[in-house]
Amino acid sequence: MEASELAKDQLEQVDEAQHHGGEHRHGDRVARRVAVLIAILAATLAVSEMGEKSSQNAYLTHHIQASDNWAFFQAKNIRATMQRTAAEVMESLPTSADPDVRKRIDAARAEANRLRDDPVAGDGSKQVAEKAHAEENLREVAFHRYHQFETAVGALQIAIVLASVSVVTRVLWLAYGAAMIGLAAGAFSLAIATGLVERVVHVLSASAELH
Repeated sequence: MEASELAKDQLEQVDEAQHHGGEHRHGDRVARRVAVLIAILAATLAVSEMGEKSSQNAYLTHHIQASDNWAFFQAKNIRATMQRTAAEVMESLPTSADPDVRKRIDAARAEANRLRDDPVAGDGSKQVAEKAHAEENLREVAFHRYHQFETAVGALQIAIVLASVSVVTRVLWLAYGAAMIGLAAGAFSLAIATGLVERVVHVLSASAELH
């Protein structure tokens, strides 16, 4: 369920509870405050869902780019192997000592070496493999961010439900619990978006490797 739909449903429940318990001023005041809380939670949920979808799109983009780079890498390797094989075949011929044949052998070998490693153009198989690995690393980062946002979104949805239930049941501690869960989930979403979670995980991983 989208954030707007979830918030709308829960706010309707709050409004209904307000009408049924309209004679209780204190209850109305609490219900209005919970309605504001639900609106804030819904806004936070909407932003978190945007981060979740953005991370999902980034994951797919990097996955496609990594696949394309590996396909290009394979094509470069095949062409380099063909050039190297052609040079070996020509070298095995009786006319291999001929200057023209020698030039063709040298050219084939140079082309094979260029296809495998071309730091100038940056499109040798070595450079393409490095690009593919970089895209894979970015893909993994996006994958973890997506699941982290997914956790935050789930927590915010639970918080919204708890807040609405607190109005219906008039159990105030449910609203407090919803606010605490929402605050934690919102802070977690902000930490994900700013890369703080990623840096903390990196530091913890490096520390674990040292021990």
